[in-house]
Amino acid sequence: MKIEELKFDSDGLIPAIVQDYFTKEVLTLAYMNAESLKISMDEGKTCFYSRSRKTLWRKGETSGNCQHIVTIKSDCDSDALVIEVVKDGPACHKGTESCFNDYVFESESLKEFSYEKLFDMIKGRKTEPKEGSYTTYLFNKGLDKILKKVGEESSEVIIAAKNKSKEETIYELSDLAYHAMVLMAEMGIELKDIFSELAIRHVVDKKVKQETMK
Repeated sequence: MKIEELKFDSDGLIPAIVQDYFTKEVLTLAYMNAESLKISMDEGKTCFYSRSRKTLWRKGETSGNCQHIVTIKSDCDSDALVIEVVKDGPACHKGTESCFNDYVFESESLKEFSYEKLFDMIKGRKTEPKEGSYTTYLFNKGLDKILKKVGEESSEVIIAAKNKSKEETIYELSDLAYHAMVLMAEMGIELKDIFSELAIRHVVDKKVKQETMK
């Protein structure tokens, strides 16, 4: 689709939802005009139009928190955009990863589980220890204890799979995933670091496959 085919509003603007390429978290909602969209495509970094200042602004031009564009997609009516990015730092001017942080409503029965929420909870137990928390207990015991638990859970996954028990294997894999995330938090590894590594391997795998098909 060409820029000319998009439907800009009466002010010449189109809303752009910016999303983290790795975690799929919605980072911000901004606006673009045809010029800022073209700049974004040419430079490979997000450039928006400020409705309050009536001028173009490149994300990160003062903060350094640039957003490198992976994809830009329009909706079915061609009047809104979703931009997937790899970000250099927090998306919000307040220093948070996303501009969307304040819940207006959350269903207790339907709220979605996510690795991000679980990992944030785990990291929180490290920075703000909670008495009686098993996660805090692991951090207090240190790296050797965490590594021991990762090893134990790995062995239990193998045993469960060897027994051909799907339910038991799911249970033990969940334990392993949790303890692996505790290890990540202990070592300062973020989820995006793992996603980035897997993404690189995916790209390499596709290139190898293309080469073998020639």
